[in-house]
Amino acid sequence: MSEKNPTVSVIIPTYNRAHLIGRAIQSVLNQTYRDFEIIIVDDGSTDNTEEVIKEFQKRDERIRYIKHERNKGYPKALNTGIKAAKGEYIAFQDDDDEWLPEKLEKQMRVFENAPAKVGVVYTGFWRIENNKKIYIPFFWVKQKEGNIHEELLKGNFIGTPAALVRKECFEKVGGFDTKLPYLQDWELWIRISKCYQFRYIDSSLLNSFYTPDSLNYQPPLIRAKTMKLILSKHFNDFAKNKKLLAGHYFSLGVNLYYSSGNFEEGKNYLIKAVKIHYLSCSPKGTRHALNVKDVNKCSIIIPVFNNPDYIKQYLDVLYTVTPNHLFELIIVNNASTDGTKEFLNEFAKTHPNVKVIHNQENLGFAKACNQGARAAKGKYLVFLNNDTIPL
Repeated sequence: MSEKNPTVSVIIPTYNRAHLIGRAIQSVLNQTYRDFEIIIVDDGSTDNTEEVIKEFQKRDERIRYIKHERNKGYPKALNTGIKAAKGEYIAFQDDDDEWLPEKLEKQMRVFENAPAKVGVVYTGFWRIENNKKIYIPFFWVKQKEGNIHEELLKGNFIGTPAALVRKECFEKVGGFDTKLPYLQDWELWIRISKCYQFRYIDSSLLNSFYTPDSLNYQPPLIRAKTMKLILSKHFNDFAKNKKLLAGHYFSLGVNLYYSSGNFEEGKNYLIKAVKIHYLSCSPKGTRHALNVKDVNKCSIIIPVFNNPDYIKQYLDVLYTVTPNHLFELIIVNNASTDGTKEFLNEFAKTHPNVKVIHNQENLGFAKACNQGARAAKGKYLVFLNNDTIPL
């Protein structure tokens, strides 16, 4: 008689987490639902991770151990586990997280009463960082279950360890994308949500611990590269909502490229965002919020001091966002000493709606704003810093 396969396969990828993985394994073994196997994929650890796992194997025969000869990365480790899984359902556990005991039982109960079109059951969880707890899904998520494809395009709100997935989902859409350096789970949910519905358990059944060496912490340029790849891969889906696509481009420009000092690429994505959404709001290509009758009714006042590169980037974006220059721009130079004065004088020569006031000494932000207000001709005044990004 052949041995019965487990109903659920729990996959735990790990790499040099001997000091943490025990908690993760034990939290799975503590589940009230018992019909599962644990597949631990060691992604080439060089510490004593293997010894820790071997000790758990002595106590529970449901634990299987697979080790990569070299480190291949998180998504490849997950895919190794998926290929080895015997269960009809697949769950994931990160090596530094902790499940609550009833997690699998509650998820399987939902699946037992759900139609075949439901491919994923996920739960809420606590993200714990520096002793602060944040509940996920976030408050901005409007549709948490059913056909959530459009909601997922806004951003990820499903943690990999929070999900229980029908194995057939992977057979239909494939596994985790190994070309992505980050956000592999979000991209997978986008693909699955095209074919399956999701169910949500509004209860925290997982503690996710964010630590300095967590995979969730990635530098801005890695996050930017990942976002570009995902937007490209699913461009037709994102492009159906111009406002959404523009928002992602804006985030790329400001939150990722500008924050990492790549101003040129940041500006390019801000321009893309403007062209896709803001300039498409009117058939003539002007922003919907502006009316031709309001020309020169608005005076924008910007106090500046040094940093001409920041000022140039700001002005490039400002003039892209408002192509018909429906404003008066007053720049108050607070005695800059690094070439800002010369740049502003040249800029004003080619932009007739610009007035530059040069102070002989730095009078501070407040007095510079007052100077600009006194010189303004517009009915409405807008005060901005030179490191603010206008839309």
